[in-house]
Amino acid sequence: MKVKLTIWALMLFVNYAAVAQQAPVAADSSFKPSGKLWGYSFGDYYYKAHADALNRGGANQYSNIEAGRNAFQFRRIYLGYNYDIHPKFSAELLLAAEDNNVTRTGAVSGDLLSNNKLSFYIKLANLRWKNIWKGTDLVIGQISTPTFSLVVEPIWGYRSIERTMLDVRRIPSFDLGVALQGKFDPGTDNFGYNLMVSNGNGARPENDKYKWFSGDVYAKFLDKKLVFDLYADYNRLNWSPGFHHERNIVKGFAAYTTPAFTLGAEAFISHGQKDVVGVQGPLNDTLTANAQGLSTFVRGNVIKDKLNFFARADWFNPDVNYEQGKYETYKGLTSTFEPNNKETFLTAGLDFTPMKNVHLMPNVWYTGYKSERTSATGTAKHDYDLAYRVTFFYVFGR
Repeated sequence: MKVKLTIWALMLFVNYAAVAQQAPVAADSSFKPSGKLWGYSFGDYYYKAHADALNRGGANQYSNIEAGRNAFQFRRIYLGYNYDIHPKFSAELLLAAEDNNVTRTGAVSGDLLSNNKLSFYIKLANLRWKNIWKGTDLVIGQISTPTFSLVVEPIWGYRSIERTMLDVRRIPSFDLGVALQGKFDPGTDNFGYNLMVSNGNGARPENDKYKWFSGDVYAKFLDKKLVFDLYADYNRLNWSPGFHHERNIVKGFAAYTTPAFTLGAEAFISHGQKDVVGVQGPLNDTLTANAQGLSTFVRGNVIKDKLNFFARADWFNPDVNYEQGKYETYKGLTSTFEPNNKETFLTAGLDFTPMKNVHLMPNVWYTGYKSERTSATGTAKHDYDLAYRVTFFYVFGR
């Protein structure tokens, strides 16, 4: 039923667009409304070579999968439609079927029907008012957030291999709200900003009275080869007498990018007010956790337009204030910031492009876990998930 409804919604949108295309446009008689259907998909054949004995990693791709499992899988299918209503207005609709969808509280649920078949959901649906003032668009609806999807992810360039660092932690890449997306220098687009106020609940309806405030500013130098981006957000998660649960993130990104070679680094600090519970026998203390992360990546050409390489390394510390001598363990209130283990992520591979918009990518995926407990031994102290994959990625309509 869910698939039928979402496909019906897309068809209705397309039919409306076709009717609207015939309507006269008073402001510009030469303008003709038009739209475009597009999409892309990626997935893998994977072999899980080693599994962490404690199934750590929360919402990582290969957590809770036993060693030896192998499978073909889709991890994302997109079907989108963009329509220019008027020189000043455009609309966007995107249906997505993805491997999992995690809320800001860490709840994980795949985009599956009750019979476990993969299903589309509405990921983006928005109206853009262009140049509401010079160089700035107003966007309202379900929108891509400024967290990483507007600047960082396109420069990393390999979402088909792995999410960016904050995306792994499931900070939403899209949300329902209103945004200003602007350029300080509209003619060159060397300096710009993105500001957004939204529900903070991704594709799900709002379920509390709090809002998520997010924004970034970016700058490009050396003919746009050198890129800097600074991001910050603030989100109250629960605000009741005696319990103030909130999170704010500050993140910096820098990259040097050319058609032949790109090198980038991203670092963040997340302040989780009352975000973990320290457990000591029958007593529990609600504590503040400050997480830190660093990601570095490189990609480039081996044979122009045919064969590229990529590699990335991430280091994540979920709580720099961790006091292993004071508490027996910690429990995280937002599970994608699991507080008891540091994580190291590594990936590397090749990108073979037999033709434009078709990619075959053999790669290695690794996440290591190191316990914060000095008393831990063996696999409890350190273990890892390891998968070998051949990833496929194709784009149509673009």
